Amino acid sequence: MRVLLLGGTGEARRLAALLAGRPDVEVTSSLAGRVGDPVLPAGRTRVGGFGGPAGLAAWLARERVTAVIDATHPFAAGITASAAAACARLGVPLLLLRRPGWTAGPGDDWRRVPSLAAAAADLPGERVFLTTGRTGLGAFAADAGRWFLVRSIEPPAPPMPPRMRVLLARGPFDVEGEVALMREHAIDVLVTKDSGGAMTAAKLAAARRLRLPVVMVDRPPVPGVPAVATVEEAVAWLDQRPVMPGSGEG
Repeated sequence: MRVLLLGGTGEARRLAALLAGRPDVEVTSSLAGRVGDPVLPAGRTRVGGFGGPAGLAAWLARERVTAVIDATHPFAAGITASAAAACARLGVPLLLLRRPGWTAGPGDDWRRVPSLAAAAADLPGERVFLTTGRTGLGAFAADAGRWFLVRSIEPPAPPMPPRMRVLLARGPFDVEGEVALMREHAIDVLVTKDSGGAMTAAKLAAARRLRLPVVMVDRPPVPGVPAVATVEEAVAWLDQRPVMPGSGEG
């Protein structure tokens, strides 16, 4: 079985590690290439885009891929749409592996919004901790009245808010460190995407402890294809796939 694993997440790396040692599976992990020093998964990897749905379909056909698992970031809507279109064109089974989103609990003050633009339009504070990644800063570029602490793995590029400080860091983060960071910079609102997972969830606990509002950007919609929440469920789905004719497997 030849599997394309669209990766870049911790779940994708764990899944690649499980599949790389199996004699019945040949897995290739694909990374977008947006991070300069990515954590590479086990097994074969490729870095860079495919050129849209048509390019991905051509790659799948050339490599005789028999299944695709999309374990990209929940906000990587472009590659997810390309995967759905390419797999539908070729009749290749596609599975989405998406970790569950975050859920507000007692003591949380969350304001859910559908987009970064909606988040920027109604911020309930003056000193903003912005943890939405380096590619979404343009939504806040016209805000000259607020001060932003921007945390990202790679340095961001314009357009950006005029009053800001950039903090380059990669998770996981801990609650005490997040509390200290927010106090040091007198943060009064946290803006984040509903990425889910444990690596960056400490900021939410810190905001709860400090009684700060959280502007939570909802995930984009996903195609109507099978989806699971865990690596184990993805392995079980793969084990149920029949060997496709012409795959070269015996």
